[in-house]
Amino acid sequence: MKIGLFGYGKMGKMIEQIALNRGHDIVARIDENSTDIPYDDMEVAIDFSVPESAVSNIKGCLSNGVPVVSGTTGWLSNFEEVRDYCLNAKGAFLYASNFSLGVNIFFELNRMLAGMIQKTGEYEVRIDETHHIHKLDAPSGTAITLAEGIIGQTDYKKWELNKGATDTVPIHSHREGEVPGTHIITYSGAVDEISIRHEAYSREGFALGAVVAAEWIIGKRGVFNMKDVLNLGSK
Repeated sequence: MKIGLFGYGKMGKMIEQIALNRGHDIVARIDENSTDIPYDDMEVAIDFSVPESAVSNIKGCLSNGVPVVSGTTGWLSNFEEVRDYCLNAKGAFLYASNFSLGVNIFFELNRMLAGMIQKTGEYEVRIDETHHIHKLDAPSGTAITLAEGIIGQTDYKKWELNKGATDTVPIHSHREGEVPGTHIITYSGAVDEISIRHEAYSREGFALGAVVAAEWIIGKRGVFNMKDVLNLGSK
């Protein structure tokens, strides 16, 4: 594939190396200062930029017929706008808050556990996420996806950062050192506690998943996520 990289920080460079190792070409490396973007040279775009640039990056690709895979977080208040733009353009767009295979299995486990806990009415939930001090957004996109998975299976109505009410999933964000990403879901009851945890050892799994997603989206139309790529069942 001929890949355009939007965002060329640590993740962009790791994606580049994995893509090259898998036989692909990087035809553009685009940062926030880039003005002349060679869409015609791209077969697919991978966006790991910044929240302020994500929407324009994605729309620019879609309007030029370039399928785009995005892992940028912090812009999801505009997700419906981007989804509609993609569908109207008859393009292909895939967003994931986390491209790791293990995390996407964790998402499914989280939903299943929430559904089982809901039947008991005996536990209160909280999410703790820890990332490196360079991460710009809080909570993490992965934590938001986990919270939405819980909300979809329970009576919780929304999530809140660092606090929570009776009908709210509290997400507690921690920024420490160079931690790649740790997420813990805890259900506390009067007599016991249940928790599930995912800990990333490096960012390599995220980068590999993004390249696999880019390989998968070629020739498709629509709005997708990693459940489609990994065939993990219904959205």
